Amino acid sequence: MSDFRDEAELSKDVAVRNFPLFAPKIIAKHARILRDGVVEVKDLGQLEFRNGRFLMPRHCGPNIRQAIVELNELLRPPVAPV
Repeated sequence: MSDFRDEAELSKDVAVRNFPLFAPKIIAKHARILRDGVVEVKDLGQLEFRNGRFLMPRHCGPNIRQAIVELNELLRPPVAPV
C-alpha cells in the first residue's frame, strides 16, 4: 500500500528540465529517455509526460495543444511498411 511519504520521496526524484526555447526534437528525446517527468519551456510553461507521452492539460491554449500534439507525433514509433 502506498504511503504519503513514499509519494513525496518519488516526487523529489522528478527534476524539472528547463528549455529556453521550443525545440521539439530535443524535448521529445528527453521524454523518451526519462519516460516520466516535467519539462518547462519558456513560452509554453510546464509540460508533463508519463510513460514517454506528453499529457494534454484539461484547459490549455491552442499553442500548448499544438506543441503537445507535435511532441507526441515525434514520440510515436514509426510504422513498419508491409
